[in-house]
Amino acid sequence: MAGMMRGALLWASQNNWLREHAARYKFVRHSVERFMPGEQIADAIAAASSLEGRGLDTVLTHLGENVSTAAEAESVTGHYLDTLSQVRAAGLKSELSVKLTHLGLDLSHELCQANVEKLIQAAVASSIIWIDMESSSYVDATLDLYRNLRKKYSNVGVCLQAYLLRTAEDLAALLPMGPAIRLVKGAYLEAASVAFARKADVDENFFALSTKLLSKEARAGGVRTVIATHDLNLIHRIETLARGENLTGADFQFVMLYGIQRAEQLRLARDGWRSGVLISYGTFWFPWYMRRLAERPANVGFVIKNLLGG
Repeated sequence: MAGMMRGALLWASQNNWLREHAARYKFVRHSVERFMPGEQIADAIAAASSLEGRGLDTVLTHLGENVSTAAEAESVTGHYLDTLSQVRAAGLKSELSVKLTHLGLDLSHELCQANVEKLIQAAVASSIIWIDMESSSYVDATLDLYRNLRKKYSNVGVCLQAYLLRTAEDLAALLPMGPAIRLVKGAYLEAASVAFARKADVDENFFALSTKLLSKEARAGGVRTVIATHDLNLIHRIETLARGENLTGADFQFVMLYGIQRAEQLRLARDGWRSGVLISYGTFWFPWYMRRLAERPANVGFVIKNLLGG
């Protein structure tokens, strides 16, 4: 049943009619407030300030993907440059996470890379510009662009998805570069030929990839690791692994989404680990919201509760 629910939610994330119509309903807009502080950059900055005041790191992402013109891609780039300025003005340490299709990847690899470079150059050297990973059809292009950028800049990272069958090989190929890697489970509708279908298999691959990322060899090679999951079982397994390797909060970081496992985010920080929050904002939230629900179908109960006025 959970698998069917996940499939339905991922299908909904790709449906343009639903994106245009469902977002008009008050209960849908109300339920998404659990996962994002608001649609405007001011909302994200305020949330980041509050979270950093409680000892949590923050990453900001402006929701959107698959722009259709160079002008749109340049507008998104300009928005992110302004965001970096606002982050500095507010005295925050927030990093950025960007989608390449939001910056023009569908139009031109050269245009997209130039836009990402503007952000990398505008960020302080210690602040990573994270390249988000999209559906499996974009993996090769994303990794190619990341490799090009990593040759020139140290403050650029890339997201890898544990549910893809290829990710272990991709990670092995990236490690000699001393990359910054944010490891997630993955949240797109994929065929069984490219992705693990069973949650148990995704979880085991996530742990195996985490073990590789936190190994002595990876750390000696300059790898920066971000473990991005809300799965408490995985978090506790990785904590046990880290303690066994005598790792500290300086060696890696946990990151979760805004509004999910809030108590755990704070608990990790209290226990000495680096704990961060990915804050999403913007008007293009419906596809992203459906993917968030699909990651944990039990969250649908929250939406139903809002629908019934509970």
